[in-house]
Amino acid sequence: MLCPVPTSPKEEGEHPVAARSSLEVHSPSLFLNRLPPGGPECVRKLSLNLRYQQEVRANVKSSSLTDGQTLSKEPLSHALKLSTPEKVKDAQLNPPEEALWTTRADGRVRLRIDPICSQTPRTVHQMFSTTLDKYGDLSAMGFKRQGTWEHISYTQYYLLARKAAKGFLKLGLERAHSVAILAFNSPEWFFSAVGAVFGGGIITGIYTTSSPEACQYIAYDCRANIIVVDTQKQLEKILKIWKHLPHLKAVVIYREAPPMRMPSVYTMEELMELGNEVPEEALDVIINAQKPNQCCALVYTSGTTGNPKGVMLSQDNITWTARYGSQAGDIQPAEIQQEVVVSYLPLSHIAAQIYDLWTGIQWGAQVCFAEPDALKGSLVNTLREVEPTSHMGVPRVWEKIMEQIQEVAAQSGFIWRKMLLWAMSVTLEQNLTCPSSDLKPFTTRLADYLVLAKVRQALGFAKCQKNFYGAAPMTAETQHFFLGLNIRLYAGYGLSETSGPHFMSSPYNYRLYSSGKVVPGCQVKLVNEDAEGIGEICLWGRTIFMGYLNMEDKTCEAIDAEGWLHTGDTGRLDADGFLYITGRLKELIITAGGENVPPVPIEEAVKTELPIIRNAMLIGDQRKFLSMLLTLKCTLDPDTFEPTDNLTEQAVEFCQRVGSKATTVSEVVGKKDEAVYQAIEEGIQRVNMNAAARPYHIQKWAILEKDFSISGGELGPTMKLKRLAVLEKYKDVIDSFYQEQKK
Repeated sequence: MLCPVPTSPKEEGEHPVAARSSLEVHSPSLFLNRLPPGGPECVRKLSLNLRYQQEVRANVKSSSLTDGQTLSKEPLSHALKLSTPEKVKDAQLNPPEEALWTTRADGRVRLRIDPICSQTPRTVHQMFSTTLDKYGDLSAMGFKRQGTWEHISYTQYYLLARKAAKGFLKLGLERAHSVAILAFNSPEWFFSAVGAVFGGGIITGIYTTSSPEACQYIAYDCRANIIVVDTQKQLEKILKIWKHLPHLKAVVIYREAPPMRMPSVYTMEELMELGNEVPEEALDVIINAQKPNQCCALVYTSGTTGNPKGVMLSQDNITWTARYGSQAGDIQPAEIQQEVVVSYLPLSHIAAQIYDLWTGIQWGAQVCFAEPDALKGSLVNTLREVEPTSHMGVPRVWEKIMEQIQEVAAQSGFIWRKMLLWAMSVTLEQNLTCPSSDLKPFTTRLADYLVLAKVRQALGFAKCQKNFYGAAPMTAETQHFFLGLNIRLYAGYGLSETSGPHFMSSPYNYRLYSSGKVVPGCQVKLVNEDAEGIGEICLWGRTIFMGYLNMEDKTCEAIDAEGWLHTGDTGRLDADGFLYITGRLKELIITAGGENVPPVPIEEAVKTELPIIRNAMLIGDQRKFLSMLLTLKCTLDPDTFEPTDNLTEQAVEFCQRVGSKATTVSEVVGKKDEAVYQAIEEGIQRVNMNAAARPYHIQKWAILEKDFSISGGELGPTMKLKRLAVLEKYKDVIDSFYQEQKK
């Protein structure tokens, strides 16, 4: 593949604010309790256009993050000065000598501006300045402290971000170096991220589940000057690896206090105090020098096929996608309806970061933070209290909600259970046969009123108009279940390399099983299409990333000479432009006989045919026949989120239906329960009967003793199957399939 040679811009100087070799350590205090010089005078002179704020005011009370503080609004006048039309015009400069990609953190790229995608490029600060103008008094963030919900307005959010930026500069943040965040979602995550960008740095998220070694790889690769953590557990990881991180100058901790005074370890309060020593004008110089075609965020891939790759996203990637990608999903601006969302998915993943953090700023949404144990059971409580207007979950989250409803229903009285089944049945039939009809039959409306509305309210979805999913495939069973509750799940398709969504579904663009239509302004083409119209998905537009940090060969593999991103995913487009994902090129199984077998359709068919199966992984690359590893649906430990030995209610029902009394995985696998094994064999044979040809038949299979999990190494942070890890971990089981054949 031909690839243009990127330019190598000269290394620019460090920030005007030089880090001191030693810092005075301040005692902890509240974040914003000092006025910068001239603060009161600036407050008197401040004049903001608040045309929407007077009409749509949120009940924003003081919070524990700003309580008892006199907030100087001097920085707001700086925001207005830095968002003048002249500055926006300057941001459009796109020198012809710049290439479409770079692998340098300090590099710049040529933006993909053309007639179908001609919107003016903007920096993150310019986007936030517009939000201040429109939504300054609206609630930006909601969070719980000691059992009570507190809120921060957009004005307060902006001030906190500037304070954090100045604190980072004081600690020695250098241009194009990173502020890495190893913490659960919180207001501190948000204003640290925005502050890092304001300060000329790059925001880099690290999964909270990462090992010290994984943290070291990312922190070293991104040249992290500062790492923000929320607990002592995360702090300990960094302390173990600090000696291997030559660029690391300081660690900031905020949810828990450090166990003792340590050099170069600061509390968030101390960071904010340090920021007071940096003049506002010094920060303005840095902000004013920023361009939309510079890197501001690094998102590391999950590393399912090797070391994680640092996906460099430009300011234009972020601001364009936050605006136009979300519009394609029907996200509303606050002057029409303030969107309310719950933030709980890892912000180190592009889906959550673009949806929660950047889109929230773009449209003035209110983002409410779940508790750190959200995925262990508290998420539903947060949803009930917040009542979001839109919600996003990876497929496993939606499956978990489905399983909880099924368990509650199984333990409910006979009449209620029958009513729920009836209501879901008539609603599913209506949604499958007339998906776009607004005229619902009387029985469907009655079912919704009597039963389903109460279920949605119990889930916290009473006001939720848009429910999204992405990051991994979703089974037809799960989609049908939620259609039965009158909840459409809108799919999006994209990658870290497309800044999140490149395709979106919405109430106006929906087709069951599809990933929606291409975001207006973006392009798609399929290459090497087969007879069924399935080919590799290639993408082009303002969403496309800058390149992989320090990985020229990988970047050249991904982006061709014309700037098209080759995703490695395969799919087809229907006559109306809806995209259907069929698999990944790297996952394609090529048997010893030369047959090309996409595994996902076969795996999904098995899971649909056998509702006791949680995970199915097809084996057969360079083998004489296909085989499969299976895991059973089991409950999760509420404290550790680990798979337990207990079967789910749905799995127990399956066992009873086929004549088994088993209630645990060990009873089925350890004793090789004859009834269950026979039922699974019959289900596999039914799948084989529907296969296109004999090479697509599953000839052998095994049930594993434990379900796949993140800690077990079989799943990535977003519950995506790590096929290479599974092949390695269960090598003996797989080899046994084929050794027996040789005898």
